[in-house]
Amino acid sequence: MDTVRRRPPQSETVTHEGAAERQELFNRIAPVYDKMNDVFTLGFHRLWKRWTVSWSGAKQGDKVLDVCCGSGDLSFLLSEKVGTDGKVIAVDFSKELLQIAASRQRQLQRSKPCYKNIEWFEGDAVSLPFPDSTFDAATIGFGLRNIVEREKALQEMSRVLKPGAKLSVLDFNKSTSRLTSIFQDWMIDYIVVPVVSWYGFTSEYRYLKNSIKGFFTGNELEKLALEAGFSEAKHYEFAAGSVGNLVAIR
Repeated sequence: MDTVRRRPPQSETVTHEGAAERQELFNRIAPVYDKMNDVFTLGFHRLWKRWTVSWSGAKQGDKVLDVCCGSGDLSFLLSEKVGTDGKVIAVDFSKELLQIAASRQRQLQRSKPCYKNIEWFEGDAVSLPFPDSTFDAATIGFGLRNIVEREKALQEMSRVLKPGAKLSVLDFNKSTSRLTSIFQDWMIDYIVVPVVSWYGFTSEYRYLKNSIKGFFTGNELEKLALEAGFSEAKHYEFAAGSVGNLVAIR
């Protein structure tokens, strides 16, 4: 039986400009996605993701949402937080990444019963197939930057969260520091791209630099979240300002 649920028929075709190309990109890089996260963050993404889950406020018994779940790192951490009485709904537009996540779940659930509480959905972040006020908390890790209609995605996450629930957004920053921007460029050009070139994904990871430069600063993210319907928003920077976490309250 397929462990990845398909999105509803009305969302089967991604129509917003650029999204289909990004979907195909992530399907292509799925086999090296986890390796490249380790390379580009020097492994620190594992710690940052734990912070992200903590900032989400997820607790025992909650029903929580992980948008742009990728290969499932945040989903598994959320599963541990909400326990066997809770539920994790994980959504991504990349079929290939979801298959990797589902495979990891089958392996890991032997060690912890809580991992059985995760359900994987192939879906679109700008058209979430869930009713209003469904979730007690939500996360999105390194995903908002790759969504074309970012404000629409934030509006959708606000819509499906219960009043007072938190959204925790982890991503690379468009830094206001010239030194940080230079360091990010150097990491991509001289560490990430040479490594991925061995796998044949050089052009795909050059996209990473442009996606960061085209993203938001922390202040811009706070403003965007408030415009999308959240009542409060606070952005926290770390890793010398190259990475940040937005915490927004519904």
